[in-house]
Amino acid sequence: MTEPTETGPAGPVRVLVVDDDPIVRSALSLMLGGQADLEVVGEAGDGLEGVALVDRLRPDVVLMDIRMPVLDGLEATRRLHRLPEPPHVIVLTTFDADEHVVQALAAGADGFLLKDTPPARIVEALRKVADGEPMLSPSVTRTLIDRLRAAEAEPADDRAARAQRRLAVLTEREHEVALAVGRGLSNAEIARELHLSIPTVKAHVSRLFDKLVVTNRVQIAICVHDAGLG
Repeated sequence: MTEPTETGPAGPVRVLVVDDDPIVRSALSLMLGGQADLEVVGEAGDGLEGVALVDRLRPDVVLMDIRMPVLDGLEATRRLHRLPEPPHVIVLTTFDADEHVVQALAAGADGFLLKDTPPARIVEALRKVADGEPMLSPSVTRTLIDRLRAAEAEPADDRAARAQRRLAVLTEREHEVALAVGRGLSNAEIARELHLSIPTVKAHVSRLFDKLVVTNRVQIAICVHDAGLG
């Protein structure tokens, strides 16, 4: 995997495309191959092959389909997330696969795109995710939080108390960053609002992952909203 700098990977962002539809793979590879700062390093037709190629090719970002034979995108994402140096993962889905998207994010994916997403948006997503930015708008974050809450059996009062205890270990600045993440702000937006550098914001977010024992920004947002602060 390429060594990151303050603004993302050094050199072109290395992308692996994992999809069981060869037409989709070819279209994505052709489209991404025209970008000077992106490099498609490989293609896989199922999740198992994708996991094996990640180990060999060390991509920065994996575009991961959900519904595939042999090993689906959900389990492949979980396996990748357990690697010592996991790549970023953007799951690809269709409009009716919301439940799968929620599960993928919980497994450690950094975002998702619909398969009919305009090419420019896909390119933007890859660049942002490679730079540590999730592809989750505030409205999407809110929807995912509501869906995850609806699936939980824990009473709201107990959930709120537990979330408040988790947030209590944060420093004042980390707490401010957590609230901003809970509102769906990007690193750049948090930096502007709190008058910090983007590398400093990234460092705070990384500490939030450790202190709150979470794997992505959606889970930080869930904790903030459960605590009644979002």
